[in-house]
Amino acid sequence: MQALAEWAHPPIWDAWYLTGPTASGKSGLALALAQSIDAEIVSMDSMAVYKCMDVGTAKPTAEQRAAVPHHLIDLVEPNEDYSLSCFVQDAQRVYREIRERGKQVLFVGGTPLYLKSLLRGMFQGPPADWEFRKQVEEDVDQYGIDELRKRLWQVDPLTAHKLHPNDVRRMIRALEVAKIMGQPLSHLQAQFENGLPAERLRVFVLGLERSWLHHRINERVDQMFANGLVNEVQGLLERYTALQGTARQAVGYKEVIQFLNNEFDEATAIEQVKAHTRQFARRQEIWFRSLSECRRVDVLRGGDLNEVLATILEQGREVVVSNPRRS
Repeated sequence: MQALAEWAHPPIWDAWYLTGPTASGKSGLALALAQSIDAEIVSMDSMAVYKCMDVGTAKPTAEQRAAVPHHLIDLVEPNEDYSLSCFVQDAQRVYREIRERGKQVLFVGGTPLYLKSLLRGMFQGPPADWEFRKQVEEDVDQYGIDELRKRLWQVDPLTAHKLHPNDVRRMIRALEVAKIMGQPLSHLQAQFENGLPAERLRVFVLGLERSWLHHRINERVDQMFANGLVNEVQGLLERYTALQGTARQAVGYKEVIQFLNNEFDEATAIEQVKAHTRQFARRQEIWFRSLSECRRVDVLRGGDLNEVLATILEQGREVVVSNPRRS
């Protein structure tokens, strides 16, 4: 049986992280922080990976990318899949390359699952055992889904409890992992659920007072439409027969597609994008509070961003951390 380390992506603890809700000012502050610590920036934005989706994703500008190298932006076409597993593998590779150049690594972005997977690692699991899958699928055809569920409850009751009772694909995968690894999937994944205290890492979350954050979101949405978001989405729909699910459902793109399908007018689209973006920001903040590794840095309305930068540098330079060793 292969060791767990062969199937696990270990956490990255010796990097710098700058995160926060959408429209909190991450990109501009990240540039100054990267220059201060001699770092290259690695995006943690699940939408920035898509090519040609520029206006609605608020990607770093050409000037910002010229000032500091940015990575994991414009990786795939909007009609292609890009999973969490793809991100973790790419992030680990880029991290190693940057460190080999003698630079610091600064992860920047607001996708919570990306952040969590880097801070706590991720169990990817072994490659598929196609013969085993075929056998189980044949058993399901012969004996039904109920027998599959009973089998999983015997092998891995925690995973069985979490999964939808009709999720055949994931139930089979859980059985497959247990067979290959000799341990239930739930036990293997649990090793990646415990976080470190915030003072042991350099993970900074920009915190804005709610009404000011909403004001910034509304301004950003207005600017996106003024910068040609509708034309961008129209061009994407003409160029690609279908957008990949994640890209199509992204806030800003989903509502414009509905507008172009005559489901409502442009003014309604704008208001919906604002409302959905505020809701998304709220979910981001809940996620950040749930991660013990995160420390909040308040960004005051009308405050001096140099003071925010100084706070991050002071707190970050007090931290001495190294990555965990593979077992």
